[in-house]
Amino acid sequence: MQKTLKSHGTWIGKWTFVLAATGSAVGLGNIWGFPYKAGTEGGGAFVLIYLLCIVLIGLPIMLSEILIGRRSGNSPINSMKKSAIDSDVSSAWQGVGWIGISAGILILSFYSVIAGICLKYIFVSASSNDLDTAGQFLSIVNSPKELMLWHTIFMGLTMFIVSAGVKKGIGRMVKILMPMLGLLLIFMVVYGIINGAFKEALSFLFKPDFTKITSDTFLVAMGQAFFSLSLGMGSIMAYGAYMSKDQNIASTSVSVGALDTLVAIMAGLAVFPIIFAIQGLEASGGPGLVFISLQTAFNTMDFGNIIGPIFFILLSVAALSSSISILEPGVAYLAEEGYLSRTKSAIIISITCWLIGIGTAFGFDQDGNNFFQANVELISVNIMQPLGGMLIAIFIGWFMKESLIKDELGDINQAIYQIWRIFIKFVAPIGVGIVLISQLF
Repeated sequence: MQKTLKSHGTWIGKWTFVLAATGSAVGLGNIWGFPYKAGTEGGGAFVLIYLLCIVLIGLPIMLSEILIGRRSGNSPINSMKKSAIDSDVSSAWQGVGWIGISAGILILSFYSVIAGICLKYIFVSASSNDLDTAGQFLSIVNSPKELMLWHTIFMGLTMFIVSAGVKKGIGRMVKILMPMLGLLLIFMVVYGIINGAFKEALSFLFKPDFTKITSDTFLVAMGQAFFSLSLGMGSIMAYGAYMSKDQNIASTSVSVGALDTLVAIMAGLAVFPIIFAIQGLEASGGPGLVFISLQTAFNTMDFGNIIGPIFFILLSVAALSSSISILEPGVAYLAEEGYLSRTKSAIIISITCWLIGIGTAFGFDQDGNNFFQANVELISVNIMQPLGGMLIAIFIGWFMKESLIKDELGDINQAIYQIWRIFIKFVAPIGVGIVLISQLF
């Protein structure tokens, strides 16, 4: 096997990639998205469909991204370009890398603002006794200066970590952030078991209700499976570029998918026992769940001014582990082209994200809606991200030389390989294509 030069270094230790990729996958959407969707879309029935979508769509594309990245050892743009040229097809396939990096910049622009609100709430929940949490949330989002302050702090943290490099920056931080995230989650789950309505939460999340299963349920599950694994925006491909050659891609992909799902389920077991313990609280999804419903619970429960900050630290850690992976592909590309150092590349792309994020920070109306952010999210998350994932599946399934794929996968069970080939050629692109169409219409 030809030795590939890693442009930006290699992860130290086999588990660093697993932690980094899981950190990329685990974000705010897992903690306030998956549990709510599971509860409202059929409980255990939805969880089973979601797991099926992870296996049929999520893992095949994740494996593909890692494979392309590790083979080239470069940023997504140059990894796609090299794989295309070596497969004797058009180098225009590098456009998939451009789609991913562009989507990441747009996503990080508004993600940083929302994550900044999480940072703000660490202090709000430590000192607040205001029962009008909806009004409190609206007063915060209708203060552009305050949003800009926390947006700047969060974006600065992300820039600082990525600029330090693969080993000293990202690798070192994920070894701190991910165990911290795990410990905080375990603490919150244990607290929910002891002090919350744990039986009601279990029933909400896992009691199968097949009457709620519709065609829309499958779309929601497919979308959640794809987006929760951070696919289609270059993050996993960039992280795969730093994976050592002696690491098994297939088993590593399964580990990341399993950990990501475990965190999402644990988040539900941490959040909903607290929600259901307080009469009258709504188990809503999205920001309303954490900034309004949960904050109401923290304001009324014993030791809420301690549990609240712990929860928002957990949210902030999850957000930071994702944001560094979103920033990395663009930084890697600029740095390896030789025009700029990694530090200058991180500064330039971070400032770009920060500038676009001004639109989100100033875009909230009196009801908490944000037209600017909604449109940026539509373009990046609903169109560009699934488009990138679908094109990756099509490229590796139909255009990349099979000899190159087998060479990179190494000694893999032939039955598993053939099943993966069927999934990546037919199931994954069709599934993600359906998600893309459903997001648009």
